[in-house]
Amino acid sequence: EEDGFYYDILRLPDGSATRLKVRSMVGLLPLCATTVIEAWQRERIPRAFALLQQRLKRIPELVSTMHPTGPGHFGVAERGILAMVTPERLRRILTKMLDENEFLGPCGIRSLSKFHEQNPFIFHVQGQEYRVDYLPAESNTGMFGGNSNWRGPVWMPVNILIIRGLLNFYLYYGDDFKIECPTGSGNMMNLFEVSREISDRLSRIFLRDEQGRRPVYGGTEKFQSDPYFRDYILFYEYFHGDNGAGLGASHQTGWTGLVAKTIQLFGLLDSKRALEGGKKAAFEKGASGARGV
Repeated sequence: EEDGFYYDILRLPDGSATRLKVRSMVGLLPLCATTVIEAWQRERIPRAFALLQQRLKRIPELVSTMHPTGPGHFGVAERGILAMVTPERLRRILTKMLDENEFLGPCGIRSLSKFHEQNPFIFHVQGQEYRVDYLPAESNTGMFGGNSNWRGPVWMPVNILIIRGLLNFYLYYGDDFKIECPTGSGNMMNLFEVSREISDRLSRIFLRDEQGRRPVYGGTEKFQSDPYFRDYILFYEYFHGDNGAGLGASHQTGWTGLVAKTIQLFGLLDSKRALEGGKKAAFEKGASGARGV
């Protein structure tokens, strides 16, 4: 509550616990645990909805920290919502997530806040010093083989989960919930627009910039300029948090290829159609007034 962010908690053998105040993807993931329940879904499976309400009554300590749900708390088009974060917590998390000096990079959401570039997290235990620095490229440790870094780079799977969570919140709130994006810019966006902004930044990794260079290939000149290589896209495992250069395995198509779905989704779907069609809208082909790919 003090910082408006979620942190890891380290529990020690003696039963004590301490909060590790690292601004990492850990603090953003709770907003991904979000789904809307359409009116037609409640009508189709009324028993399931009733059982859900009974279950929530048995965990009041958790419900008190969740988004209000159930009768009396329906949103746009009578949609219900199941979400781990309250509206107030959502706004505070997004303020950090959409700050370009923290999580919002030019090519997506970073896995660790850039805040830690100048403010590393330092933790002492049993005479040992442990620290977490902002590392936008490769890891400085040998953990997980040394080529898996969650301390700054952009990872596609969690970015997609964030986009999905924000779209669910948009189906519930509609245009009534707006947030400054980027933080400090004075530019207010609804959550559909925020989702699309993140998607556009992810796409930027693979598109040519004003100089005709693709961020994904960084300083690898052969891939940037050789006509036999420059148009064959590699789907790297993760990407530099500040410039989008591809890092880790170069064949991670299974999850990095998800960028194609975001291009398709926001090419076919606009905010009006999303709000009117709800969950079904993304599965219907064509859209009047849809944005071009």
